[in-house]
Amino acid sequence: MKIVLPGGSGQVGTLLARAFGGDGHELVVLGRSAAAGPWRSATWDAKTLGPWAAELDGADVVINLAGRNVNCRYNAANRREILDSRVASTRVLGEAIAGCARPPRVWLQSSTATLYAHRFDAPNDEATGIIGGGEPGAPDTWRFSIEVARAWEGAFEEAPVPHTRKVALRSAMVMSPDAGGVFDVLLGLVRRGLGGRSGRGRQFVSWIHHEDFTRAVRWLIERDDFAGAVNLAAPGPLPNDDFMRVLREAWGTRVGLPAARWMLEIGAVFLRTETELILKSRRVVPGRLLEAGFDFRFPGWEESARDLCKEWRRRRESA
Repeated sequence: MKIVLPGGSGQVGTLLARAFGGDGHELVVLGRSAAAGPWRSATWDAKTLGPWAAELDGADVVINLAGRNVNCRYNAANRREILDSRVASTRVLGEAIAGCARPPRVWLQSSTATLYAHRFDAPNDEATGIIGGGEPGAPDTWRFSIEVARAWEGAFEEAPVPHTRKVALRSAMVMSPDAGGVFDVLLGLVRRGLGGRSGRGRQFVSWIHHEDFTRAVRWLIERDDFAGAVNLAAPGPLPNDDFMRVLREAWGTRVGLPAARWMLEIGAVFLRTETELILKSRRVVPGRLLEAGFDFRFPGWEESARDLCKEWRRRRESA
């Protein structure tokens, strides 16, 4: 297959490129500059049509991952860039696919599990999950993330591509041992004795092991009967307190200093990020995948954490 990966130079894009490249597929990564790796790349500005659009004509699959990193302070300038980078890139891809003589058969569009409401009472699946934004007392930054997710999926749904199947990937945090990824950051806290609960520790953490993420993407490409929104999350979300305890046990340490909410708020200012990434309860489950019989290799966090710690050590020892 020929697979085009707009915005594929980040962590998730690299995971998919490695997986599909290892399968022998032809890969093209679209980025603002040439991508590093053993695959072809083409440049685009993620806003306007250009020569890059020719890569889509005759391609089999498009997986759009383009969008500004949300690990930043939500000031006015960053908010505009976060929103515009997602909506504009989705719209221009829709234009490019609509103009293809031989359009891709499937377009997988990155979305986010952050779309769902902050809640503790029940999990959010695709059929019964509550879309967030109206929670009493929700911070403005949380409402902004919902607005972005809604606009992002809205632009995708509106794209006039009748001959291309569309799947929105509502992804939880993808856990991999790669440097700089979310697991690497969390493990860094554990290794320094700082991996205790965040805030009250009640907020649910939704996640997916990188192997299950790439397997699910492969599976969705092949399932011609699947369209619309799909939750890419392991079936076992758990509270932050338990999540961090399991990670400490997998690493082999018992000490993990907790961080109160006020400490996290101060730390977020210095680190130029937002506490939403830590304190919002994301209790998301993969209802459609489970109903269709997708088999998770890592359904629980305990076995996932052990596997990821083992792989993290192996990579650093062999570096």
